[in-house]
Amino acid sequence: MIDCQREVKILIGLLKRHPVVGIVGARQVGKTTLARFLMRTIGGTSTYFDLENPEDTARLSDPMLALKGLRGLVVIDEIQRAPELFPILRVLVDRPKSLIRFLVLGSASPDLLRQGSETLAGRIFYH
Repeated sequence: MIDCQREVKILIGLLKRHPVVGIVGARQVGKTTLARFLMRTIGGTSTYFDLENPEDTARLSDPMLALKGLRGLVVIDEIQRAPELFPILRVLVDRPKSLIRFLVLGSASPDLLRQGSETLAGRIFYH
């Protein structure tokens, strides 16, 4: 088991300050492992979507409907597969008294970074 405690503390701090935090990097470097460790560490309400899983992709076929009632931490893995989610995330985190935080994981493609930065300007922090 990888010791992720330092990184989890950093992520918790970032999620307190930013409604959306993105972890980008190459495949198989531990992004998902870190996200799952974070979910276990913070406890409480958290929801995980893996966009390589057809069931999760189907659950997000109407993203506003699927996400608007959620609270706590929502992890969306492989976000590069659904860049159309970024505008939905912006709407959700801009709601008054929003009780939701998003951790998005994906490959470090320039298009993903540009899309997320443009749509979620001032709302997202990439780590």
